[in-house]
Amino acid sequence: MTLVLGIDSSTQSTKAVLVDAADGQVVDSRTAPHPPGTEVDPQAWLSAVDEATEGLLERAAALSVAGQQHGMVALDGEGHPVRDALLWNDTRSAGAARELIEEIGGPQACADAVGSVLVASFTVTKLRWLRDHEPDRAARVESVLLPHDHVSRHLAAPGTEPFTDRGDASGTGYFATAGGTWRPDLLERALGRAARLPRLVAPGTVAAETAGGVPVAGGTGDNMGAALGMALEPGDVLVSVGTSGVASAISTTPVADGTGVVTGFADASGGFLPMVTTMNAAGILDLQARWLGVDHDGLAELALASTPGAGGVTFLPYYGGERTPNRPDATGTWTGLSPRTTRADLARAAYEALLCSLADAVEALVAATGEQPRRLLMVGGATRSPALRALAPAVLGSAVTLPPTGEYVALGAARQAAWALAGTDAPPAWATPATTVLEADPTPHVREVYADLRDRTRAWTTATEGTR
Repeated sequence: MTLVLGIDSSTQSTKAVLVDAADGQVVDSRTAPHPPGTEVDPQAWLSAVDEATEGLLERAAALSVAGQQHGMVALDGEGHPVRDALLWNDTRSAGAARELIEEIGGPQACADAVGSVLVASFTVTKLRWLRDHEPDRAARVESVLLPHDHVSRHLAAPGTEPFTDRGDASGTGYFATAGGTWRPDLLERALGRAARLPRLVAPGTVAAETAGGVPVAGGTGDNMGAALGMALEPGDVLVSVGTSGVASAISTTPVADGTGVVTGFADASGGFLPMVTTMNAAGILDLQARWLGVDHDGLAELALASTPGAGGVTFLPYYGGERTPNRPDATGTWTGLSPRTTRADLARAAYEALLCSLADAVEALVAATGEQPRRLLMVGGATRSPALRALAPAVLGSAVTLPPTGEYVALGAARQAAWALAGTDAPPAWATPATTVLEADPTPHVREVYADLRDRTRAWTTATEGTR
């Protein structure tokens, strides 16, 4: 049996899975935690990967790393970090993002250049923040890596030149996603000086070897790893319901959405991975359960006791602002409350609002790619809720496929390692795990009422801004 090692170096932890290269079956796994926070000493990731791969690495014939996107690992001439890494969820560079968009020529010009309109997550904005707020450290920067690049180099033999893939590179803000090349001029504009960038590795190829001669694939970003681990194909739309909501799709053509709603990433296999993100997702249910004084099982039970449309109650769940649609200063807006409103209606409204928000994300993705979904998949912890399972196909207006629970980012890295080891033109065709297909009668009126409230609040906001 030939085994390959897939590593997921996420925000919260390192997860390592040892997989049979022939069929994708996981034979062993380990995990190690990462420290919390939006800035982290990169050494913590290296210690975690050493812990998580202990006892697994020596059994692997090849390995690969998928990691959290966007994080800034800025190194000096000796290869040491000049400061703690700024992670994707560190928003201190929001102002820098606005500056850089303007300097590039506006939102559409920015999307045309790098595939996406910059937000604070992107690495390039963090480099501009470093230039403006920590100039002494900025002056010491000689090279810039992404988190997965840093971990991959650690696992490779000493002296290996840093390397990366086009998937993770497409989230930096200094990579031309459509053309597949670095834009060092954009990095220099942000940092104020030139810096070395990792070598780009073609999909499915060996990038380096460990000190023991084990092949190391190019690695990728976590979203790209998940798409590879789930064997997504053009026509598949994946909806992830976590702290944030994400709708992504494999596409054969690049996307350059000047509205900023769709980020135009590349994937790990030579195609593209456009993505739409909402700020509010599973947290909507957490908050509603707390307000109603129930746990999540109790919330689901209440919701299923109500009827489609929640007795006339609907709301916009933009509690912490929202990214899709772009309303950073928004708050939650309820309507339709009356003396007849029940606790069950309030619970149902939470699920329907969450699903309507995700439906908006899917619609934006479809509009940007021009590709109608062949299959709609849903993953995330919230999918364990019987209410979400019952209401998702009704609100989304489509059958919903639920894959089994799994470490798909790490599995995608393992599939990439097996691909590089085999030297074939395409990733190995591992057996597809059994899925559950959810179906229900569509409830289009739920989305119509939600859309009306969404559009009316936009008009209210615009009118209010005009009086300020």
